[in-house]
Amino acid sequence: MSDVSIIWDVDNSRGDWQFVAPALVTGNDLKSSVLISLFTDRIANPDDAIKDGTGDPRGWWGDLGEDVPIGSRLWLLDRSKQTQDVLNEARDYCLEALQWMVDDQVVASLDVQTQWVRATFLGVQIALYQPYGPQISLAYAWAWNQLS
Repeated sequence: MSDVSIIWDVDNSRGDWQFVAPALVTGNDLKSSVLISLFTDRIANPDDAIKDGTGDPRGWWGDLGEDVPIGSRLWLLDRSKQTQDVLNEARDYCLEALQWMVDDQVVASLDVQTQWVRATFLGVQIALYQPYGPQISLAYAWAWNQLS
């Protein structure tokens, strides 16, 4: 049985469920797993600088006591300048968030590339290499609340 499918809403830069009567759309498990992994706020590491001034490390209560938390730390970069260093950090955060897929043998390997697709938009391209089956390519871009 497939999981509920998360559909990427390009206009609003977010994932959402889609209802087709009488049920929610299912399938696309790998794509949904990537969306959850990238766009759920992973808890900050103790040494992470939280730039929004709140001191809130975010995260999810379901991660308490777990070895590997769900989500990514991309949110930590939200108020960063558009630099190559930030692109490198974003790539590292994406790889960290998706590493469970390799560890659990959901995919054989993966690749992540980041770029500034235009002013204030961070782009991420992901290639998932399945042990059996075709390569899956995914791309996301979302508005960046950069500091000037």
